[in-house]
Amino acid sequence: MKISVYETYDDMSRAAAELVAQQLAEKPASVVCFPSGDSPTGTLKYLVEWANEGKIDLSQCFFIGLDEWVGMDETDQGSCKYYLKTNFFDKLNTKLTNVTLFDAKAADLDAECERINNFISSKGGLDIMMVGIGMNGHLGLNEPGTPFDLYAHRSALDSVTVQVGQKYFDKETVLTEGITLGLRHLSEAGKAVLIASGEKKAGIIAESLQGTVSTEVPASILQKLPNAIVLLDKDAASQLEHAS
Repeated sequence: MKISVYETYDDMSRAAAELVAQQLAEKPASVVCFPSGDSPTGTLKYLVEWANEGKIDLSQCFFIGLDEWVGMDETDQGSCKYYLKTNFFDKLNTKLTNVTLFDAKAADLDAECERINNFISSKGGLDIMMVGIGMNGHLGLNEPGTPFDLYAHRSALDSVTVQVGQKYFDKETVLTEGITLGLRHLSEAGKAVLIASGEKKAGIIAESLQGTVSTEVPASILQKLPNAIVLLDKDAASQLEHAS
């Protein structure tokens, strides 16, 4: 696990975007997973800017969505599909053709997990799996107690996730279940990239990266991963010992 700390959120976002750009330069047909939420917005902004200026080529890349609230699609304002559509796909001058996202309205969600697993496997695995971190230490919707060896799976949502998740909606929304890539995907990815910013994340970052490795803190798996790259702004890193 390699930890890098940046002065500002923007600096961290640019560094994350540069990681993606470097990966695409080395392998144009890379398989890349992006999360939704507050953390990746700056990273996606840089990637859109560079793509529209012709500095990077996204046309051969395969994009995978990290997770989704069960029962929602791109028409739901707080959904992951809506986030990626409005912050990334719709802002690109060129339409992307290689996009694979969870269908969280599928009649058979277990079969949907298999579809995603099989697709990733058929491409030789994820080259970059980028994640944010929840206040309870979740990665994607791998909630506290989730085994480290799962691929894509359905997930009963933790009460913290349900509470925090309300911020993505303009009215109170019932959230009970998610569908998500698993922590085994993270372990097997070429690069497992965690991005986090803000003082509110400092406590869970310290617990995850320097505390006991346990399924009760899903992000603690990063301590075991030689492929893990952690990018933080100084506020998120403020409770870490010896962070640089």
